[in-house]
Amino acid sequence: MEPAIFEAEDICLNFGGLKAVQNFNLSMAKNELVGLIGPNGAGKTTVFNIITGVNQPHQGTLAFQNHRINGLKSYQISKLGISRTFQNIRLFPGLTALDNVLVACHQHTNHSFSDSILRTKRFYWDEKVVHEKAKALLQVFDLEELKEEYAGNLPYGQQRRLEIVRALATDPGLLLLDEPAAGMNPQETSILMQLIKRIRVQFDLTILLIEHDMKVIMGICQRILVLDYGVTIAQGPPEQIRKDPQVIEAYLGEATQAT
Repeated sequence: MEPAIFEAEDICLNFGGLKAVQNFNLSMAKNELVGLIGPNGAGKTTVFNIITGVNQPHQGTLAFQNHRINGLKSYQISKLGISRTFQNIRLFPGLTALDNVLVACHQHTNHSFSDSILRTKRFYWDEKVVHEKAKALLQVFDLEELKEEYAGNLPYGQQRRLEIVRALATDPGLLLLDEPAAGMNPQETSILMQLIKRIRVQFDLTILLIEHDMKVIMGICQRILVLDYGVTIAQGPPEQIRKDPQVIEAYLGEATQAT
């Protein structure tokens, strides 16, 4: 059995009297693509916030590549190799597409503040490397020709793709995608599905995906976890989840089962 690249064990988080996440457990092998689904308010994005250090759990242990990440800041977790996108797009709208990606690339540059001020050879070398990397990533997502466009002026679907590019620019081992197909039309969604499958292989990624579009979840995920009021009510391969009575009652609904 493949060793786990990421583990969450007995994670709990309360907001006052609200139990947002209760005894959440997840073990992910390298290159696995896992879906996380549930009704609105089930705690899915809260799980992402816990993993990325936005919220600290009141109980439980988080580990990535055998490093305990409880208590770490978001930027420290990012440097270890966990990156994410957001349910609501959080690009820098006043920066170009290229500059949005460069912001993330600079996390791994080696030049110092004094190198930047003095414009040393190390500075120029680092800048050349990150520019080439950013442009190559944009090309993967068919966005290179739009590199000088302001992010805020891009169509919605391209903004979604640009946010994934920016997340990839941090060189993650674990990529968290929070509803990447939200607001996309069927054609854009199909392209996105193929893209996610391709980047998992091309960039050697482990992916945790939140998505309400069941076509996406059932079409690309190898395994699915279902949350309801912060509790994991089911987990397993897509065909098992599709038929699970608790899942149908809590989330999918009878009409979805019939289709």
